[in-house]
Amino acid sequence: MTTKTTDLKPLSAIVKPEERELALKLEEHAAIQAELADRELKAEHLRAELGAFERQYLHHVGSLYAELDELKAQIAAQKSAANPSDATAKAAADDARARAEETKATAGEKSDVAPRSFEATPEMKRLYREVAKRIHPDLASESDDRSRREVLMAEVNDAYESGDEAKLTKILTGYEHSPESVKGDGAGADLVRVIRRISQARARVVEIDAETEELLRSDLYRLKSHLDEAKALGRDVLNEMAGKVADQITRAKLQLEKMPAAR
Repeated sequence: MTTKTTDLKPLSAIVKPEERELALKLEEHAAIQAELADRELKAEHLRAELGAFERQYLHHVGSLYAELDELKAQIAAQKSAANPSDATAKAAADDARARAEETKATAGEKSDVAPRSFEATPEMKRLYREVAKRIHPDLASESDDRSRREVLMAEVNDAYESGDEAKLTKILTGYEHSPESVKGDGAGADLVRVIRRISQARARVVEIDAETEELLRSDLYRLKSHLDEAKALGRDVLNEMAGKVADQITRAKLQLEKMPAAR
């Protein structure tokens, strides 16, 4: 008896070309998603650090500068009032008042509670990466989905800056179980979507790099770096600055007290 051998086609002959391409693109998409999430985390971490530092600076020093500039404005106004025909004194008083108002607006109201430094646990960073990989707006393929992701990502950033790990977990879990997260059927359609998502993610990586470079070039970052270096050497530059401004305030108050009252 002759045994008939059944010819088996290789897997590559069975799988459709678009399915093979889709598999490759899905791997590429996963890689760019991970890269994007990591870049997004670094940029958001830098923004959070600078935001916390700015609040600390305004709390410890900014409010003192506002008080000092207000005293200087009062001194300039007294000098102008004592010499009403002196146009230079009048201009100096106007400039001092404008500077005082600007400093006051920048410093805002001083809180009784000192702002805390920004810190993030390794778990917080891991959660942020996972959330960014799944729901970042630039990974959306439709306008409605993008709008929803933008709202969620804003909530994610707020939760990260406030150190709310539970909220990050809740946002991620809620999105993964939502109907909008379900992908459509068909290798061809999926291939088009994943190609567009890859393109969007790469564009976002470029944008994040540009945003990060801008933050690193900012005056606020340079000031923070200077203070961090000093802190590593055992100096508390914020308190040193506050002390110097406080001394200037004392001298300005004495000067104002000695000036004759305007008639």
